[in-house]
Amino acid sequence: MSMNDSQKKRIVAIWAEDSHHLIGVQGKLPWHLPKELKHFKETTMNQALLMGRVTFDGMNRRILPGRDTLVLTRDPQFKAEGVTAVHSVKEALSWFRQQDKTLFIVGGASIYKAFENYYDEIIRTSVQGQFEGDTYFPSIDLSHFQKISQRFFERDEQNAYDFTVAVFKKKE
Repeated sequence: MSMNDSQKKRIVAIWAEDSHHLIGVQGKLPWHLPKELKHFKETTMNQALLMGRVTFDGMNRRILPGRDTLVLTRDPQFKAEGVTAVHSVKEALSWFRQQDKTLFIVGGASIYKAFENYYDEIIRTSVQGQFEGDTYFPSIDLSHFQKISQRFFERDEQNAYDFTVAVFKKKE
């Protein structure tokens, strides 16, 4: 059975940042944008999410339904219900190769950096605004990527800020 490109599994970085690349405050998002959360849910549904333990703790160790959850941690004793613990990038890549889901890297900063050389695609949400926080997206070389789409979302009653979702694909 041959898969076309849209169905082929890949490794994807997905995140939202403000105009200064801020992505977090005390393990949580610095803003509340239901439309952005909906985009995240629709994009990642039925696939796999990989995050660091601090990010997982910041979500109150809540598993997002309909997705496999991997937590990358150095702690050999780490256990959480419904979670696959991996202890290295190599172990995560090995898991990825043995199954057929796209793996979304969802944070935090050191995790994004650790997978930098493996991304097939990048999905970046740019939130129009400046926020207070403590975690910034690491600088990643986008010269190997090409922007393939961009979608603008206007603020409304539930979403206090405009934001833009851009998708970048690794150049062949």
